[in-house]
Amino acid sequence: MIVRIMGEGQLDVADAHFAELDKLDDELLAEMEGGDEEGFRRTLGALLEAVRQLGEPLPADALEPSELILPGPDASLDEVREMLRDDGLIPG
Repeated sequence: MIVRIMGEGQLDVADAHFAELDKLDDELLAEMEGGDEEGFRRTLGALLEAVRQLGEPLPADALEPSELILPGPDASLDEVREMLRDDGLIPG
C-alpha cells in the first residue's frame, strides 16, 4: 500500500505490517479522545517512525496515488482530528 506522510513523501508499506500499525493507530485514537497531548505526540511519532522503518521510500518524482495519508510529525491534535475516520487514521 502506498502511504504518504504529509510533508515528507511516499512509502510502499507491505500489507503484512498493517496489524502492527493499526495497534499504534488505536492507541493514538484513544489518546486523542482522552485529550492526552503528550501521549498523542509520542504515539504519532512512533506511528510515523514505524511507517518509515517498515516502508520502502518511493522516488521523489514518483506520482503514485496514495492509498493512505498520514499527518506530518508537527500536526496538531485538531489537524489530526480532521483527518480521522471512524476507526482512526488507518482503516480497519
